[in-house]
Amino acid sequence: MDAALDRTRRQAIELGAAAMIALAGLPRAAGAQSNTNRQGTTSMPYLTTHDGAEIFFKDWGPRDAQPIVFHHGWPLSSDDWDAQLLFFLQNGYRVVAHDRRGHGRSAHVSNGHDMDHYAADAFVVAEHLDLRNAVHIGHSTGGGEVARYLAKHGQPAGRVAKAVLVAAIPPIMLKTEAYPGGLPIEVFDGFRNALAANRAQFFRDVPAGPFYGFNRPGATAHEGVIQNWWRQGMSGSAKAHYEGIKAFSETDQTDDLKAITVPTLVMHGEDDQIVPIDSSARIAVRLLKNGTLKTYPGFSHGMLTVNADVLNRDLLAFVRGGA
Repeated sequence: MDAALDRTRRQAIELGAAAMIALAGLPRAAGAQSNTNRQGTTSMPYLTTHDGAEIFFKDWGPRDAQPIVFHHGWPLSSDDWDAQLLFFLQNGYRVVAHDRRGHGRSAHVSNGHDMDHYAADAFVVAEHLDLRNAVHIGHSTGGGEVARYLAKHGQPAGRVAKAVLVAAIPPIMLKTEAYPGGLPIEVFDGFRNALAANRAQFFRDVPAGPFYGFNRPGATAHEGVIQNWWRQGMSGSAKAHYEGIKAFSETDQTDDLKAITVPTLVMHGEDDQIVPIDSSARIAVRLLKNGTLKTYPGFSHGMLTVNADVLNRDLLAFVRGGA
């Protein structure tokens, strides 16, 4: 039995190796985007921002289809949108997502880990790909990025059709005089201390606990989801993540929200333990000129992953014309 299993494994390895060799000799698909790195070899798709940061991006689907642009949360990457990228691709849309500077496969630059740079980088992506009539969807910190992008870049340039803020941070997470329902600075100091002390353990504890609601009684924790969150987080820069805590907690985006005029759907889980709904979505929708709030009882901050079937259906309905 063991000998037969060994032969089967060897055969599988040999077939896999042969397939990889054969694929290596195939020509690239028409229209595939790539960059040539300093050694002159083909690499993944990147663009360079005005201050020299290299940004990794995905651009899938028909170039003449309406673009849906996804902005990920802290400390993750564009991989966090897998369920939405594939869903909208299958529904005929062009899907675009990039790794924020200092996150994932984008350059681990020293500077620019603030909302202004995040939004400016997103605008470079939109200009580089000439995205028009786009729907921008942002999760968590990515929601803040969308709000700043629309207010400062996307709307003035006439490139935006609609927006969606999912479990998003605006108007501000920090408790201030204007927003007394926010979280005290000690919460975010705790994030910084945990990250500096043991980032790997911190990035395990967050998804295993409150992010997806796996800490709730009776919840079923999905190990693959936890590991994927950890993988994405650890692929980024510790400095970008550390400085990003200030960006997502202390940036007051009241004026950004007030400046947005396109139809905007605000989606939030009522059991969000990361960005509490009462100090975020319920306030944000009142600041928007054309906003609609949709809440989800019992859903967590990570509902785009663990409740993708529900969220994708609602996102598609909004994109197609209804909130």
